[in-house]
Amino acid sequence: MDCNVAVKVENVKKSFKKLTALNGVSLQINKGELVALLGENGAGKTTLIKILCSLLTKDDGKVSIFGLDLDSDREQIKKLINISPQETAVAPNLTVKENLQFISALYGKQGEEDKIIESLGLSGVIDKRAKTLSGGMMRRLSIALALITSPSLLFLDEPTLALDVKARRELWKIISSLKGKTTVVLTTHYIEEAEALADNIFILSKGNLIEQGKVQEILKRTSTSSLEDAFLKLIGGEI
Repeated sequence: MDCNVAVKVENVKKSFKKLTALNGVSLQINKGELVALLGENGAGKTTLIKILCSLLTKDDGKVSIFGLDLDSDREQIKKLINISPQETAVAPNLTVKENLQFISALYGKQGEEDKIIESLGLSGVIDKRAKTLSGGMMRRLSIALALITSPSLLFLDEPTLALDVKARRELWKIISSLKGKTTVVLTTHYIEEAEALADNIFILSKGNLIEQGKVQEILKRTSTSSLEDAFLKLIGGEI
């Protein structure tokens, strides 16, 4: 396998009774890339992420992560990845610092929290209980908790959902700063977010990968002038 490849998905299938969630999806993500998964509700994005995180088992196909096989090297892979879920997973009654200290102790990463606090701009709220944080700061804390383990592959599931414009843009800067250091897979419903952050875009619809590539490549192939128009055209929506 190419040593520059972080994730390789080959003909992955997953069904739930009569519903086909993934219909032979194949894609490749290189090390250090920030990629975005786009798709309407039910497109298969969450299913694919859960498979890559070992939260779901695939029905068929092959997945390798940093050259390790997802079926036979699952425990090794788990040590290399982390996820910041859509439902912010923090302890509400602990302070920001206590949340980070707890996770760093749990993973044997004591001392890492100070560096993370500074890099994510949490210094001003370290003594505040998590439940009192603004939505933007809560999302920063969620990402900080995922970064404590220094993952080689980080999944960000709707990281800016319901944030105001200012908080979203501030979080974009933090996410963008991970490029080249951590391989990041971003799922989002905000087309402009994918356009602003991602090196490559993968568009899913009804369990199929229907388009992939850089924004300008997708625009050229779809004869559109914006990623939103391209997305709508690809999924059969109105432009």
